[in-house]
Amino acid sequence: MTLGTPGLLFRQARDTLLRHREDLEAARREFTWPRPETFNWALDWFDPMARDNHRPALRVIGEGGDEELTFAQLARRSDQVANWLRERGVRRGDPVLVVLDNRPALWETVLASIKLGAVVVPTYVTASPAELADRITRAGVRHVVAEAALAPRFDGLPGEWSRISVGGEPAGWTDHRHSRSAAGTFRPDAPTAADDPLFCYFTSGTTSLPKMVLHTHLSYPVGHLSGMYWNGLRPGDVHLNISAPGWAKHAWSSFFVPWNAEAQIVALASGHSGPERILEVLHSREVTSFCAPPSVWRALVRHGIGQRPPVLREATSAGEPLDPEVFRTVREAWGVEVRDGYGQTETTAQLGTPPGRPAVPGRMGWPMPGYRAVVVHPETGDRLPPGETGELCVDLADRPVGVMAGYAGDDRRTAAAFAGGLYHTGDLVVGEADGSFRYVGRADDMFKSFDHRISPLELERVLLAHPAVADAAVVPHPHPIGQWVAKAFVVPAPPHPADTATAEALFGHLDRELPPQKQVHLLTFTDRLPRTASGKVRRAELRGRSETADFHREKPPAAATTG
Repeated sequence: MTLGTPGLLFRQARDTLLRHREDLEAARREFTWPRPETFNWALDWFDPMARDNHRPALRVIGEGGDEELTFAQLARRSDQVANWLRERGVRRGDPVLVVLDNRPALWETVLASIKLGAVVVPTYVTASPAELADRITRAGVRHVVAEAALAPRFDGLPGEWSRISVGGEPAGWTDHRHSRSAAGTFRPDAPTAADDPLFCYFTSGTTSLPKMVLHTHLSYPVGHLSGMYWNGLRPGDVHLNISAPGWAKHAWSSFFVPWNAEAQIVALASGHSGPERILEVLHSREVTSFCAPPSVWRALVRHGIGQRPPVLREATSAGEPLDPEVFRTVREAWGVEVRDGYGQTETTAQLGTPPGRPAVPGRMGWPMPGYRAVVVHPETGDRLPPGETGELCVDLADRPVGVMAGYAGDDRRTAAAFAGGLYHTGDLVVGEADGSFRYVGRADDMFKSFDHRISPLELERVLLAHPAVADAAVVPHPHPIGQWVAKAFVVPAPPHPADTATAEALFGHLDRELPPQKQVHLLTFTDRLPRTASGKVRRAELRGRSETADFHREKPPAAATTG
């Protein structure tokens, strides 16, 4: 592989992490972020890596079989798409809304957009017309690349933007397949400044209007070296990630993380990511590394995970803390520890348990190489010692490359996020004596009940430990005296019915496991919890449904314990 200076700096940093993949202390000591003035990951890293490289780079598994592309094929196809998009008016800095499912055209389009210097606005295929209109308007979208079947959702949406379809050619749209007639060698207009914008991500909006997170040509491509380290990937690996396009986690583990490591990406097409299919792929496609959110790990355990996939070496989970019971089940059945990791749309992997460190259920892990994490008092901003609950922050004294540039069009929120020389995550944690961290909950989700601070996550963990519970979420419910009490939404696990006997069993379980001040007082059974495609519960939606409940505790709230 022949690399120019930016690509060489990137590779040197990457190779430091590969050398110390099972020695976190050495990796943290020796790793430094590469900070070239110009950098275009697709041109400076991917293309040189792909030159004459006929190893598989991408395998998309769908109903009609597998679609497989080598690194060399993807380099050429992305060159063609870049040339074709440029012919259609896509220019450096143009926001391009990408609404595609897992199919080769998605990876071709994102690679091409990076080469062009366009700003990618990733969006999930389940977005409603209102959500699409919001993205088009607020991000100033100039071009849309979308599934042909989604064309009706764009009818009447505001703005002037070109329409490119994949999988068909509805009226008024141009089929992406015409790019195959474009020239196969791309020449950029100019060097790409490392701090030029590359991605505009809309956050999940579980508690408020989605924020627009801006990442650069440095922050996500280079920043995801930390995720490569956490996942434990190395050249030649085969990595399966369960994540929907449009969410930041897809860019993490289905794009930059594996290709930074020169590993193969395996992805499941829409409608083919149920437990049975995932297990079949793990066993039949020589998958060495598997990452999935806790909701998927739970579904696998409920289905029955069976024997260990033959060549699986690494297993990871992100999005929410993994349940201890699921962790133990996988370890006993497969002899593999599922290692938690933590990051946000605003950052790359900040914390995690990497190879070489024992995974501890409930622990988020340690700061990844290139990150310094601190815990501060949510109100005073004072730094807190181990054992005390506070807000997790990233020290910006030597700013990690993987931290966002800011919130597009929102200087107030950007200033608040970076106040005091820190990046404020908004998540509450406890620092442990060994340097790791334990998750307490989202600051926005915490609430007070009779002067006691309640963490929904703590109550959810207790509920999930009961065999009658397949899924659970806790939200505050108004109370005339205590201000709020905890209400649980529970998805019952077969064969347990959603009836009084099951509710009483759950209340009894909570009584045994929790003090009176932290009890769930109302319970409603539901067929499913509203979740984002990345697996996070939409608590705002549940709070809107919290006015009534199916079951109430017989015991009154523990008001007498306050004081």
